[in-house]
Amino acid sequence: MDKLIIEGGHSLNGYLSSSGAKNSALPILASSLLLEGKLTLSNIPHLKDVTTMIEVLGSMGANITLDDDMNLEINTSDLKNQVARYELVKTMRASVLVLGPLLAKFGKAEVALPGGCAIGSRPVNLHLDCMKKLGAEVFTEGGYIKAKAKKGLKGAEILFDTISVTGTENAIMAAVLAEGKTIIKNAAREPEVGDLIDCLSRMGAKIQGKGTKEISIFGVKELKPTSYNVMPDRIETATYLTAVTMTGGEISIKNTMPKTLDSVLKKLSEAGAKIKIEDDLINLKMDRDINPVDISTAPYPLFPTDMQAQFISLNTIAKGQSTVIETIFENRFMHVQELVRMGGDISLAGNTATIKGKKDCLHSAPVMATDLRASASLVLAGLVARGETKIDRIYHIDRGYERIEEKLNSIGANIERVNA
Repeated sequence: MDKLIIEGGHSLNGYLSSSGAKNSALPILASSLLLEGKLTLSNIPHLKDVTTMIEVLGSMGANITLDDDMNLEINTSDLKNQVARYELVKTMRASVLVLGPLLAKFGKAEVALPGGCAIGSRPVNLHLDCMKKLGAEVFTEGGYIKAKAKKGLKGAEILFDTISVTGTENAIMAAVLAEGKTIIKNAAREPEVGDLIDCLSRMGAKIQGKGTKEISIFGVKELKPTSYNVMPDRIETATYLTAVTMTGGEISIKNTMPKTLDSVLKKLSEAGAKIKIEDDLINLKMDRDINPVDISTAPYPLFPTDMQAQFISLNTIAKGQSTVIETIFENRFMHVQELVRMGGDISLAGNTATIKGKKDCLHSAPVMATDLRASASLVLAGLVARGETKIDRIYHIDRGYERIEEKLNSIGANIERVNA
């Protein structure tokens, strides 16, 4: 099993380019099931979750070609089956995103109940309720979601009790080929949802309300082949900016979408970083002690839950006390005990972490990654810890960060990937 060995104490300086967004690529790949003909995608990130989604589509009979630059062509016109098998989807919750497109295009679907990071309840019932509202018969049996829409899907009003990104995406993809108008209320506003809408619109879908809490979809009879460039990954970008804020130094990251990072950039500025923005480039310079920053996670456009773990790492070495409140997932503090092993002074009470920051408090220790963003927080801690930090179970980080050790080494880190 691969491990990362990190020698701490190096400042980071240089240039990086953002990879494509995993959380955009996955629903857009699933949307290929809706097309008559090819979907050509560029800026696809080379990640385990993306590979898994490609394998899921391939197992159904999709015709897929991928070049060395991760440009992908996919044609699902002649699918052999509409089954997403358990052995492929068990590691990735986003696999449920094929449910809506399969039902919309083929009138039936069998999708294994998905797996993924153990960070709390992310109920699949939101997806099932959407499909039922659109007229499908849906039930679970033998670990599979089984759905049928013999007469096709019909437009409906869908109200989410809880904001769900993948639920919103699944509902949108199911509705684009449904008969009539669908209205989604309390929809997710994340940029990745907007990226999916832009791609579907390029195919010929009729969708209004991108970036708002109410999205209207007017069903069309078919969607046409198109090409699309996936948006940059805002969480990857934010993670590297946080790393430099912790280590000191200066970084410029190109191919970014700064507007999607407003809440994170505000908090990095509060921490003491000097930030300049120019078109798609973000420059960050850190040459002072870190101020503690309080955060509370919330749906976009507020502070993202996917950056909570990284900011706890940052706050461990800040000058003073801070609180981090997690409102999205109830079990997303599993990285805290690993940071405590490295010297962090962190206490938990319910959904709140209280961090008593102290410069140079972190030291090397063997630690274990528990989920994707927890992995990133441990890498960031390792970059500033005294000595050599060993991180086990890093397969989690490969689900969401493309060549993380190569990128960080290119700007001055000392990280080695070993198989042991």
